[in-house]
Amino acid sequence: MVSEYIETFLLVFELLFEAVGTAIIIYGGLKATFQLFLREVLKRPYNLEKVRKGLTKKVLFGLEFYIVVAILGTLRDPSSEELLLLGGVVLIRTVLGYFLSKEIKEYKLEE
Repeated sequence: MVSEYIETFLLVFELLFEAVGTAIIIYGGLKATFQLFLREVLKRPYNLEKVRKGLTKKVLFGLEFYIVVAILGTLRDPSSEELLLLGGVVLIRTVLGYFLSKEIKEYKLEE
């Protein structure tokens, strides 16, 4: 009985964090798209490096929430399949984080 409550509790937060991560990534994409629209169509002075930096930061931050989702899913159902999924998510996040951070430094997007 208690384990059902714990499982439900973890599932609720898993869904919540997945929604938050998705919302952050979508927000970053929409914001970058809007800034590009203002720059290209309306000829507003937006720096493409700053637009790219903002999008990169939002994607990385959203991916952090997906790691939390994978950890909660593994806690809820600690099967070997879930452990492999968690390892895959962490590996993908690490590789993406490395290359996106490298891109930020390469294009001098640091503040």
